[in-house]
Amino acid sequence: MAKKPQKNTAAVKTKKSSPPKDIQRETLAKELSSLIPQLDSEGLAFLIEQGRIHLYNMQVDEMNKEAMAAGKAAGAAENSRVKGTSKKAAAEFRIEGAPSGSSYYLYYRNNDVMFTGDEMMKLVKIANSKGTDLEIRERLYNWFDRERKDVFSVIPMADKFDKHLKEFAAHVRKRFKIRQTG
Repeated sequence: MAKKPQKNTAAVKTKKSSPPKDIQRETLAKELSSLIPQLDSEGLAFLIEQGRIHLYNMQVDEMNKEAMAAGKAAGAAENSRVKGTSKKAAAEFRIEGAPSGSSYYLYYRNNDVMFTGDEMMKLVKIANSKGTDLEIRERLYNWFDRERKDVFSVIPMADKFDKHLKEFAAHVRKRFKIRQTG
């Protein structure tokens, strides 16, 4: 007696797919709208601040993606060009603007950090401001410490006396000038 082939009776599990982003966004927006009447001014201010922070982080993430793509392309070209150069040349700073003009990339010893156009403008203004070299370096260091601590992981700077900060300030002054209008 020949056995009959058995049918596979195992149930096929279906994945629950998440709702499309538009529907999910609409649902979340409705929920947030329903909470607004119950919140006090402090709660609303907090949500607004968090929203602004999230928007900023989204922009930074997008620029970082662009920077990584540009950095990989520039890094490959740089690696082929830099072979045989001295250690001192590798320590120098290089600042390049993104093709879109919305951001700048600071390269230092095969590492890079991205600045928005506004951040770069602030750095240029500080580097070209009046005062002694030490005062300018102190302003730069304080700005990094207050606004962009991530720079310290790319450029090791201990304080306003650090030689890396001095090189950075000199490079910015040499590469960028403030235009006087009017």
